[in-house]
Amino acid sequence: MKELLYLVHRFPYPPNKGDKIRSYHLLKHLVKYYRVHLGTFIDDEKDHEYLDKVKSLCAETCIIDLHPRTARLRSLTGLLYGQPLTLPYYRNPHLQTWVNSILRNRPIEHIVVFSSGMAQYASETASAKRVIDFVDIDSDKWMQYSASTRWPLSWIYRRESRLLLEYERRVVCEFDSATFVSEAEADLFKRLSPEAAEKVTYFNNGVDAEYFSPRHGYACPYPKDSTVLVFVGAMDYWANIDAVEWFARAVFPKIRAYRPDVGFYIVGARPTAAVTSLEALPGVRVTGSVSDVRPYLAHAFAAVAPLRIARGIQNKVLEAMAMEQVVVASPQALEGIDALPGKELLVAKDENEFADKIIRLLREMPGREIGRAARMRVLDDYSWKRGMERVDALLSQPKVLRADMPLHRDLQHYFEPNGR
Repeated sequence: MKELLYLVHRFPYPPNKGDKIRSYHLLKHLVKYYRVHLGTFIDDEKDHEYLDKVKSLCAETCIIDLHPRTARLRSLTGLLYGQPLTLPYYRNPHLQTWVNSILRNRPIEHIVVFSSGMAQYASETASAKRVIDFVDIDSDKWMQYSASTRWPLSWIYRRESRLLLEYERRVVCEFDSATFVSEAEADLFKRLSPEAAEKVTYFNNGVDAEYFSPRHGYACPYPKDSTVLVFVGAMDYWANIDAVEWFARAVFPKIRAYRPDVGFYIVGARPTAAVTSLEALPGVRVTGSVSDVRPYLAHAFAAVAPLRIARGIQNKVLEAMAMEQVVVASPQALEGIDALPGKELLVAKDENEFADKIIRLLREMPGREIGRAARMRVLDDYSWKRGMERVDALLSQPKVLRADMPLHRDLQHYFEPNGR
């Protein structure tokens, strides 16, 4: 078997949130064809119980505890050196030593990097074929954050967006290929980085449609005869926090005015104080971590995805669609998902549209037809098998050494030896 180095910014198990779902399925596929050497971080104490499972998949591992508060403090050194804060956040000398040893002592032919923060560990090697899965355009996400915050955070986030984009563009020029989570995300990056557009492609996230299936029998987690709108997602993630706060405060009261018995359940691990405080609002419930989100999807009246800050494909939307649930989502939440509005899901641009479309659902009850069409869309277009075929094609291409990649003049200083 050929040997491959896989570098991931977050421990790729359990597959219970967006990036971990993708990184795990990528790992599960790679170990079928390669002896995989995995370097990664654990930033959640609960993930330690899965160490043996992940290690059993790999030839060698280097798994390092990352404490978010310490990492945030370390990231501030980027302000001193003109770097994006993402790099020192994930910088670790022990992991770099391990990577160097693997590259020196193992016949590594391929390196797969998951997320921009991990590219720094493979920046000094040119012999192995290097593929980076950015997933989303993180630099653009920081720009979105800057637009929704006040100074000084808005300044820090704009700075991070600018410097991280420069770094992302440099990585694409150095690596053999770069992938994103959707065609739309890849096309946007091509416009941002035209000098390396030919290296940029994508593979969609998939859904385990047998696992996320309405055919299983699920006990109802809600009060008897209740009508529930549900949001599912990691509740320590800023974009999700913003989404549920906005929906609970701006949209949900309009729905309750029409039907006072409707509830809004926020289902997901690690809810922040801002999220738990929403339970003070009539009809809102915050569950915290649950062992299985499927019963909450199966027995809800509708799933909502009111994200105002989003990049790439939202797994929460695809999973709800796979469960034959009617999804009411913002345009941002649907970026990269090829589904027919009005037929396979509903799209709402603002608080009035969200309220109106959900009230119409409550009045006319067309959800079963939309749900069935939604699941068919997932079965047709969002399987992991199709995505992994694209990965195999990238890894099988011969490595091409190119030292003459044309650069935009505005980035030339960044590529000079003393320009970083």
